[in-house]
Amino acid sequence: MQLAITVLGSHQSHFMAEILPAIRDCKCHILDIKSSSIGQTTAAYLLIQGNWNQIAKVESTLDLIQKRLEIKVQTLRTEPKEKIKECLPYSVETISLDHENIVESIATFLMDRDIEIEEVTGSSYQAPYLQSSVFSSKFIVLVPSSVSLLMLREEFMDLCDQLNIDAILEPIKR
Repeated sequence: MQLAITVLGSHQSHFMAEILPAIRDCKCHILDIKSSSIGQTTAAYLLIQGNWNQIAKVESTLDLIQKRLEIKVQTLRTEPKEKIKECLPYSVETISLDHENIVESIATFLMDRDIEIEEVTGSSYQAPYLQSSVFSSKFIVLVPSSVSLLMLREEFMDLCDQLNIDAILEPIKR
């Protein structure tokens, strides 16, 4: 059994120092972990595995930690992800002047073509030499083999031209 966990707390709460030992003490195994700072907040995403009893212990422990540290914890019991067959992993990187709906436009474009988005990161920052904000993003996507790569690339570049976005769409190589 798996448990997806999201945690939000202030930088000062140092909640990871309490959550990670709690997971270990409940004899669960961490499959995936990500943490980042967002403004004055720290966000963490974990996927853990254990039997139903171990998962129940983690859930109870997280409730106690949440109350004590005044953080927000959300959990969801889940099953292992099914392997996706016949897809190519691609990276999509963009940069443009910061304006509304950049991420939404790209995500909608991808989802309309049944391209699964595995990961998204992005941020806005003040560009050197300019008085404007710039937004950059990176998507990790899985392109089904049924999608024509030539057509996808052409349509994606047309979208980027319309939105005045500089972008790269390339396969992920190991």
